[in-house]
Amino acid sequence: MDLYETLCRLVREVEEDMKKAAGGNKAAGTRVRKSMQDIKDTAQAIRQRVLEMRGTEEGGA
Repeated sequence: MDLYETLCRLVREVEEDMKKAAGGNKAAGTRVRKSMQDIKDTAQAIRQRVLEMRGTEEGGA
């Protein structure tokens, strides 16, 4: 669950920069792109963890 909580926190934190970037702030756009990469990496880690859990469940059945 900590990875999911991290993902939620990352999404909340990028909200203000998203608004600034939409208004034309280039520096905010750079921060958004970096944040989106962090979000992508965290989501990938969650996907991997879910696959591992699924594999464990299938192996024990």
